Amino acid sequence: LLELANLRIKEAKVLLNMNCPEGSYYLAGYAAELALKACIARKTERYEFPDKMRVQSSYTHDLVKLVKVAGLDAELDEATGKDHDLRENWMVVKGSSEQSRYMRPSREEAEVLLDALSNRKHGVYRWLRHYC
Repeated sequence: LLELANLRIKEAKVLLNMNCPEGSYYLAGYAAELALKACIARKTERYEFPDKMRVQSSYTHDLVKLVKVAGLDAELDEATGKDHDLRENWMVVKGSSEQSRYMRPSREEAEVLLDALSNRKHGVYRWLRHYC
């Protein structure tokens, strides 16, 4: 899942460079979802029979819910409390949704989302990688 998240970020950057902000925005949001699902998967033991509610809760596109399923809500609260830029970036990233496939985000909106996700110092994806 992390490999897919990396690939979606790469594709989002390519699409943005090709002046296709709609696809870039959508793929950046999808990368965030994949990274969170990688965190959930990492917490699943090899021979574990997973809890039914956890499994069902994982089948969502809602990033805030996925943070809770991954058990990262306290860690995210702590990190965003200490890092204002990460907090701002999380606000941007959590605002993305699978509904973006029906929208026409601007180039600026796609740039902001992609930076909020992949920023090297304060990006949400960088923070998530610590837990996946």
